[in-house]
Amino acid sequence: MSAFETVLVEKRGSVAFVTLNRPKALNVHNVQMRDDLWEVLGAVKADEEVRAVVFQGAGDRAFCAGADLSEFLSAPPPTEARQVRFDRDLWGLFLSVPQPIVAALHGYVLGSGIEIALCCDLRLATENAVFGLPEVGLGIIPAAGGTQTVPRNLSRGLAFEMLLANRWLTAQEALAAGWISRLVKSREELDAAAEETARGLAGRNPGLMRAAKQAVHRGLDLPLPQALEMERRLAAHVAGAR
Repeated sequence: MSAFETVLVEKRGSVAFVTLNRPKALNVHNVQMRDDLWEVLGAVKADEEVRAVVFQGAGDRAFCAGADLSEFLSAPPPTEARQVRFDRDLWGLFLSVPQPIVAALHGYVLGSGIEIALCCDLRLATENAVFGLPEVGLGIIPAAGGTQTVPRNLSRGLAFEMLLANRWLTAQEALAAGWISRLVKSREELDAAAEETARGLAGRNPGLMRAAKQAVHRGLDLPLPQALEMERRLAAHVAGAR
């Protein structure tokens, strides 16, 4: 895997490090980044050597400060040749990656940044991280899953405060809400903690990791009796594969 225009990818043993790489623009998500992430996620998903993934943002100011509205709001309607790209379900692909994904969050985590972070399985953050969904104040609504993933990870009332009233959360509030699993003081500590966490996951049985992740993601969308039956089948499969 190699570097793309807006995303850097590096494999260090069994861990893939994916870096959103538009630091001068606070790593905002633009059309090119969407295309690059589509290629990167597909490659990671298919790479059996990769057992865990770290998602991070370049620079000191932001993980990702949202979508590049200068592109998404002003771009002309897609031509037929570009329609396939626009119809790609990037977020569905993100959620289908079987390897555990660790998000390393710092600075601004806004809009698409939150949506990317919530597609990851574990989230670590620096104490200066801030989280917000400013779309409604800009005359739009989230279009990359924010109206669905945020209420699934926060209380409905707090989700509405973020979506409708543009309330930003501090890292400490996100930790208290269970959105973040661990806080660290500096970016250097964040990088080290994310790599340590990913390597711990990569050292476990990959089939077990994938089954556990599948059980959670699929089970949340099923009625409890069906989810329990799915868990039973997955557990039996894992036990039989030993």
